[in-house]
Amino acid sequence: MAGIELKSAAFTDHAVIPRRYAKEGDDVSPPLTWSGVPDDAAELAVLCEDPDAPSGTFVHWLVTGIDPHSDGLDTGETKPGSRAHRNGYGGRGWGGPNPPAGDKAHRYFFKLYALPAPVSLPDDATADDIHGVLDRQQLASGTLVGLYQR
Repeated sequence: MAGIELKSAAFTDHAVIPRRYAKEGDDVSPPLTWSGVPDDAAELAVLCEDPDAPSGTFVHWLVTGIDPHSDGLDTGETKPGSRAHRNGYGGRGWGGPNPPAGDKAHRYFFKLYALPAPVSLPDDATADDIHGVLDRQQLASGTLVGLYQR
């Protein structure tokens, strides 16, 4: 399976996510850029999750329906035609890092999926539900990991 290169101008892979993007900061999604999307992709999806959350994997962001010809998202951007899903906080779109104070740094996995057809996910989809659809259907994916600690 081919790989997509996923990057952010805000942080490098396995580096600290700036406070601006956290719940205690401006709580806006970080900028992302990507390359290497397969030509036959029909749509892209972005997922950000924290597998270190005390209650189990916490979904911070899920956007589906992103144009496969796009090459990124600016800070706080949702592309026209895309769909921001409910996050673990109960809101739509981005919900920034907010690990328990004193925990070791949590890992935030940003993953871009190239998909062969539009996907449909229920509003109350769990991390397992999301992976069941996106991991199974993907043509390619790319991952970027950020760290955050309070």
